[in-house]
Amino acid sequence: MAQRTFGLAVVAAATLLTPGTAEEKKDVVDTAAEGGQFQTFATAVKEAGLVQTLKGKGPFTVFAPTDAAFKKVPEETMKGILTDREKLKKLVMAHVVAGKDLRAADVAKMSGQKVNGFEVKAGGDKVTVGKATVEKADITCSNGVIHAIDAVLVPE
Repeated sequence: MAQRTFGLAVVAAATLLTPGTAEEKKDVVDTAAEGGQFQTFATAVKEAGLVQTLKGKGPFTVFAPTDAAFKKVPEETMKGILTDREKLKKLVMAHVVAGKDLRAADVAKMSGQKVNGFEVKAGGDKVTVGKATVEKADITCSNGVIHAIDAVLVPE
């Protein structure tokens, strides 16, 4: 398995996919759905009506909250989002950077900048986007990249 240094933390690169060409890799939607740790996010993409959008050409950079991250969101907050398709769409899109394939090194260089309104901080052994820490970076997909994060980015 390839390793990449992200700050001082070592994270696995492309851990969910079998090595091969971009054509053999799955898109960001299928990778999230089949990855085992992004089931809630994949469901949110579907319920928000964004499957076809995120299966598009891209590139997309997706800061995908893990299932454990979704469990940290207060139940009332999630209920309010899940019952309103527009809020759900905004929630999902808060995690997506369309038109960019931002790898770990690119994100680390963005310290002090904002991604979808959430500040990026890089230093020491971690990179954060808003209150979310990147747990696993550079999960390569056919139309972009996924970075696993430990918190849900809830837009205002």
